[in-house]
Amino acid sequence: MPNYIRTNNPGATYFFTVVSYLRRPVLTNSDVRAALRQAIAEIRCDRPFDVLAWVLLPDHLHCIWQLPDGDSDYSMRWSAIKRLTTQKSG
Repeated sequence: MPNYIRTNNPGATYFFTVVSYLRRPVLTNSDVRAALRQAIAEIRCDRPFDVLAWVLLPDHLHCIWQLPDGDSDYSMRWSAIKRLTTQKSG
């Protein structure tokens, strides 16, 4: 496993690229897109963040988030979004 160095700046703006498993074009499926939207909305209710930009492609996505002041826990948000998306679309 790579030894990534991850920044941990509370309230910062972050750029993410998230790739589907084996780069399968799952994001062309309307059920998966709906599940992703719903998962993001649910997580934003519990752990707010602003979405500044979003690009959705067949096998990956890019986005820019602004986290609230004093909060740097983007990894928990991504973990929950991925889990909920899988549960809702499966």
